[in-house]
Amino acid sequence: MLRALDIRDMLIIERLSLAFQPGLNVLTGETGAGKSILLDSLGFVLGWRGRAELVRSGADTGEVTAVFDLPPSHAARGVLAEAGIAAEDELILRRVNHADGRKTAWVNDRRVSGEVLRTLSDVLVELHGQHDDRGLLNPRGHRLMLDAYGRLDVGPVRRAWQEMGTARRRLMEAESALDAIRAEEDFLRHAVAELDKLDPQAGEEASLDTRRRAMQGAERIRDDIARAHHALSDQGAEGVLMDAMRWLEGAADRAEGRLDPALAALGRVMAELGDAQQGVEQCLSALDFDPHELEALEERLFAIRALARKHGVLADELGDFAEGLRRRLAALDGGERDIAGLRSALSDTELTYRAAADALTAARRKAAVALDRAMAAELAPLKMERAVFETLVTPAEAGGEGADAVAFTVATNPGAPPGPLNKIASGGELSRFLLALKVCLTGDSRDVTMIFDEIDRGVGGATANAVGRRLKALAEGGQVLVVTHSPQVAALGAHHWRVEKRVRDGMTTSTVLALTDDQRVEEVGRMLAGDVVTDAARDAARDLLES
Repeated sequence: MLRALDIRDMLIIERLSLAFQPGLNVLTGETGAGKSILLDSLGFVLGWRGRAELVRSGADTGEVTAVFDLPPSHAARGVLAEAGIAAEDELILRRVNHADGRKTAWVNDRRVSGEVLRTLSDVLVELHGQHDDRGLLNPRGHRLMLDAYGRLDVGPVRRAWQEMGTARRRLMEAESALDAIRAEEDFLRHAVAELDKLDPQAGEEASLDTRRRAMQGAERIRDDIARAHHALSDQGAEGVLMDAMRWLEGAADRAEGRLDPALAALGRVMAELGDAQQGVEQCLSALDFDPHELEALEERLFAIRALARKHGVLADELGDFAEGLRRRLAALDGGERDIAGLRSALSDTELTYRAAADALTAARRKAAVALDRAMAAELAPLKMERAVFETLVTPAEAGGEGADAVAFTVATNPGAPPGPLNKIASGGELSRFLLALKVCLTGDSRDVTMIFDEIDRGVGGATANAVGRRLKALAEGGQVLVVTHSPQVAALGAHHWRVEKRVRDGMTTSTVLALTDDQRVEEVGRMLAGDVVTDAARDAARDLLES
């Protein structure tokens, strides 16, 4: 419920503070007194898009503050939680408009964007008027309203639509992947056969390269080592040393020990010579290779490297690359089976969606009949018992909300064909249709403050009285604000404010006065008689207020 509205330096309002009450609140005043400015200011603090220049002439900034009471279960608490704002029993919205066009907003002293304000406004306030394209007159919202009226659960249809979309997307992706594999099937089979024939192993390229380098190096040094081996073995170095030792040993007995060091040295030389011969032989054995082996090794090494370059991978990755190609071929071979399964799954989701959508269509048609009956009951007290309101539920393109189009149509004269609500009804008729529709659609909800902007325009007398009584009934247990020129509606208000202009020091300002009982008599009398309020007008005003 809107409890307070404080306006500072907006348009022709300098300072204004209003304390609204539950029930039916009526605002009256002469044409041009500034009633629309109140709505502009309220729309500004709620983030609605409206007039661009709102700051009062001569002021640097304009500011509007709105205070709402929030019951524990109010939908605004969810909006606040999503925005990360602590919810309290009192909700304070404040928005400042700077003269240069900049706008800043706060919710409970927390800086917020205009989008947060607009989201809050959807659950705080509803504005209705003869040119209401935000709600009841907008055909795009009729389906949502019918679902709300019938308390219909669209969840199963939404879930089935999402599942059907997922199944269709998976099928399309599988078909696209299969087509791509088919386009390169020849390449895949040739590449796999080539890789399988070569069968490269991880680490093989490095091992082959090492062996090749060793063989190439051995070829260059083997000749020198062979000559050394020949010198050590075949040319008799060992025999010469043996002869020398034998001759020295024969003379040693006569040399009185002088040959002992030489003999010992020759012994050591013989031992070292044996080690050298053995080492050279081992090296020659290690360097011994078949030239054909080197040729075969190089052929395989070059083949592995060529395949790696061809496929743009490292040589050690060829095995994994081949496995990937095999998986793609397996996908090709089993692709048709997979696609058949995906097509079957899609068909199942389509059947599920169609069943859910058909059930929702049936429920909507049932709710439409109930809404039409309720509208007929509401139109009768509004002196439109001969008008026909009909909710049309027709086939539409399938979607997450079902496969129905919903439109509210009316026929105001017997025998006349029905047509769109906003094109068939006249101004006064439209006002009453909107009011009746709002009464039907509101149900038990009383959390939203409803504002009716001159919705009673074009009606008078008993019809205006019927409009006022419906507004009063709509306000029971909640809050309704009505901007009105109808004395019958004004007389039924639980609280009455008069909007008036004043000129002070050459400046025009607008103000709002809360009326006492005597002031209400004068105001309703003015609405009945015009500028000059006669005693007869006052008596008629008292009768209206007392009745």
